[in-house]
Amino acid sequence: MTASTIPIVPAIPTDPQPPSRQRRREAPKGRRVDPLRREELRALLGDGELRRDRLIEYLHAINDRYGQLGMPHLAALAERLRLSQTEVFEVASFYHHFDVVREDAQGQLPAPPQLTVRVCDGVACELAGARELLARLPGLLGREVRVIPAPCVGRCETAPVAVVHQHPVRHATPESVQAAVARNLRTHEPEPYTDLAAYQAAGGYGLLRECTSGQRRAEAVIATLEASSLRGLGGAGFPAGRKWRSVLAQPAPRLMAVNLDEGEPGTFKDRWFLERDPHRFLEGMLVAAWAVQAQAIYIYLRDEYHGCRALLQRELAALAATPPAPGLPPIELRRGAGAYICGEESAMIESIEGKRGMPRLRPPVVAQVGLFGRPTLQHNFETLYWVRDIVERGADWWAGHGRHGRHGLRSYSVSGRVCEPGVKLAPAGITLRELVDEYCGGMAPGHELKAYLPGGASGGILPARLADLPLDFDTLQPHGCFIGSAAIVVLSQQDSIVEVARNLMRFFEHESCGQCTPCRNGTAKASLLMKEPVWNRALLAELGQVMRDASICGLGQAAPNPVDCLVRYFPDEIPGEVRS
Repeated sequence: MTASTIPIVPAIPTDPQPPSRQRRREAPKGRRVDPLRREELRALLGDGELRRDRLIEYLHAINDRYGQLGMPHLAALAERLRLSQTEVFEVASFYHHFDVVREDAQGQLPAPPQLTVRVCDGVACELAGARELLARLPGLLGREVRVIPAPCVGRCETAPVAVVHQHPVRHATPESVQAAVARNLRTHEPEPYTDLAAYQAAGGYGLLRECTSGQRRAEAVIATLEASSLRGLGGAGFPAGRKWRSVLAQPAPRLMAVNLDEGEPGTFKDRWFLERDPHRFLEGMLVAAWAVQAQAIYIYLRDEYHGCRALLQRELAALAATPPAPGLPPIELRRGAGAYICGEESAMIESIEGKRGMPRLRPPVVAQVGLFGRPTLQHNFETLYWVRDIVERGADWWAGHGRHGRHGLRSYSVSGRVCEPGVKLAPAGITLRELVDEYCGGMAPGHELKAYLPGGASGGILPARLADLPLDFDTLQPHGCFIGSAAIVVLSQQDSIVEVARNLMRFFEHESCGQCTPCRNGTAKASLLMKEPVWNRALLAELGQVMRDASICGLGQAAPNPVDCLVRYFPDEIPGEVRS
């Protein structure tokens, strides 16, 4: 039957439908896009195609320009990216450094604060007087300046620290912060450092040229790293050479991600090295990318390091203008937005992809399925910083350092009650007592060693009687602690271990991503229990065990460590006890 012979069936008459109580929608569901905000977004971001994975970069651009993220701008951005408004909102509201605001009853957005001062309330800054700053600054600075507490800003050696917009005020006092506000100090420029020209004049990028020209083979470089026993210096301690080999074994294309989201309270070593010798890190990064044949590199830098971002942007531009070797992969610098959880490798990858920084379930591991679903070599900054020295000087040079049966060098971030805090490059396996006496000028006047954090907030708390333990991977676990990123916070007889533990638990509660119930509810409940005048030790222990057993990532698994160490080593300081 042809189309012309298809019989036409008359429509069957039907009874008229009763009028619907639901009005027919005249426009797509959701907030309508304001044409003015659409035009403002076009002027800010340009007319080109926007990339989904750069969502957080676009949010930064809006937040920097307008001092906040108004819902009308978020709606316009969702339209440009062809995303739901919910998806854009959930990313914007996840990160601490984004100020998401709604209109009032009259449809007006609130005016953003003229200036924001963030006062670090991390453990080192609290020891140095952060509470006094938070109490006095609002009255000194007036209503036009917003004063808020902030998690560790990575400058513990100069505690207490306040950040005026993007300008860190070291050893802050109410008067020095007031002066910085009055002088409108809003940004931070890095101190003099070794730039590209100076680095190359001293032989820099020679190793990279040897690799890309065929003078060195990837197998030999990986074998050198394996022989040196270099382990990941971001905290996990996975052997670097083995990681390179496992990524190389995966099918191409492969990618590389660098973790510069140094958010562990007490840690500042990566910033310290980056501010002085950035190209040593960049060369190590490019050698690693060459070895695993990575097609692109993503550097994830925490938002608190504004001066480092300006430095890296400058030096990456110089590298692109005059590449030291042919065929370098493209490098993208991504800006974090204030989320400690993004120091976890899979959460960092989610953030680079423009999503909320929530850890992934594993397996598969990042080396198999990482950025954009591709095999990914993920490394901490400092691990890459040492690649050039190890390959050029040989595995024995690195392994030859160490004390007490340990091998290699460690960069210890030391803060707290010592005469000379700072980054201390010392043999792996050095003890806390040796580190303080030989590298830190001893204890500060009037202070006697009482306890110390060997691995930042996550690593637990050890008493002075265990100050002769080697500080390295695998040496502290029998004592309920770990070295992590080697963030050492030294405590004295003037410090309350209970208050330190409370500070750490508040940090974990604030920084939990909220994805899993044991961590989200467990840290909040533990923090409440620790505020009580009498502690329920049995309930805290049960809560801690649930968090360790059932949390998705290391944040929830490590959050009970301060409480466990307090119970184990300082039971006399616990505020009473009720028995279940």
